[in-house]
Amino acid sequence: MAAPTLLVVDDEKLIRWTLRQHLEEAGYRVLEAEDGATATAQLGDDVDLVLLDMKLPDTDGLTLLRKFRETSADTIVILMTAYSTVKSVVEAMKEGAFHYVNKPLDMDELLILVEKALETTELKREIKGLRASQSEPWSFDRIIGRSPAMETTKALLRKIAASPASTVLLTGESGTGKDLAAKVIHYNSNRSHRMFQNITCSALPETLLESELFGHEKGAFTDAKGQKKGLFEQADGGTVFLDEIGEMTPKLQAKLLRFLEEKSFRRVGGSGDVQVDVRIIAATNRDLEDEVGRGGFREDLFYRLKVMPIHLPPLRERREDIAPLVHFYLESFAREFKKNVREVSPEAMEALSAYRWPGNVRELRNAVERAVLLTERESVGLEEFPSFSTTRSVATGFQLPPEGVDLEQLERQLVRQAIERTKGNQTKAAQLLGLNRDQIRYRLEKFALLTAEGAKAKAE
Repeated sequence: MAAPTLLVVDDEKLIRWTLRQHLEEAGYRVLEAEDGATATAQLGDDVDLVLLDMKLPDTDGLTLLRKFRETSADTIVILMTAYSTVKSVVEAMKEGAFHYVNKPLDMDELLILVEKALETTELKREIKGLRASQSEPWSFDRIIGRSPAMETTKALLRKIAASPASTVLLTGESGTGKDLAAKVIHYNSNRSHRMFQNITCSALPETLLESELFGHEKGAFTDAKGQKKGLFEQADGGTVFLDEIGEMTPKLQAKLLRFLEEKSFRRVGGSGDVQVDVRIIAATNRDLEDEVGRGGFREDLFYRLKVMPIHLPPLRERREDIAPLVHFYLESFAREFKKNVREVSPEAMEALSAYRWPGNVRELRNAVERAVLLTERESVGLEEFPSFSTTRSVATGFQLPPEGVDLEQLERQLVRQAIERTKGNQTKAAQLLGLNRDQIRYRLEKFALLTAEGAKAKAE
């Protein structure tokens, strides 16, 4: 590992020479500058620490310190002065100086201070690297798609990530990538160095969800053994992602609205307000406007969340993105499972491209993962996509009547017949139609067939 580089800035040659001797003996690489202009020219990314005199021929230490902070914010500066006052020291610390030492210099004290300062520099670099590695998986490149719909969506996500918008509403069917979009917004914003917290609003009962979001005070309820900070408090300065916001109860909707309006809340069982700064990203696969009309969602909260709305289009509306997504997941899973899978056969790709993907990108991802796990060849074929193969062969043999058909009605009738033939067994019905369990379930809900056949289907 290379020795840390120190820049000594002092107009007295003897002081520079003395510092160089002691610092090089301690194992450091030393650069020298006799004035501010030379110091500015010497400062670069390779300089880890600056020992800066407060009095220089062409400038003063504070002015130079400010310039250093603008051009090299990570470089640590220790001020050296024979004229220190409380006011000048306080001002220097406010401007970002790590510490100061008085002249004449105590070399032992200075070496200890330099060592501590460099430890701080190393820690900052580690944290910076960790943040960069955290953000890397959530770059805009992770949003796969070259269709006009996705290009428009990505452009909007970029704008929102760079904006100060405190509320964002993501809408779209299940599996369209709303959670990915939320992380991309966070990790490409100026909030990326703070926490990203997410919670599914349908996953917890009202009381637990309230405690998770807002925290609670000791004794607020039976199991409240101590004070607990909620997700909003933990993510102060960062982002909270509220998935399935449409499932939130009216009581929590009211409390969330107050928080969005005032940027403050009370912990469960608390009496004082807590002020935080978080960006709220809410997501739903429901039509919230319809929910408002039916009284299931507060109108004022809906419009408060809808300040920056983004709709994630379903996969069937951007079919040109299917092939890039298939190739992306193929490479990803081949690498993860250490398999030499290189391509998808033309027949398989044709079947995948023709499919409607009711489960959207999530369904496609699962299908490719299963195919990579099953195959022992370099090329994935229709054999690894049995459901799509069956659907394709049936579609190929079907003759379209001259007068045409109502495709949705035809699909409804086929699903109904499959459920009736299998006496409500969803797994067997899915096999008859060349679907999987999630796909048949989606169609049963879509066509409201769970009301009649659902009792039998759930009892399988």
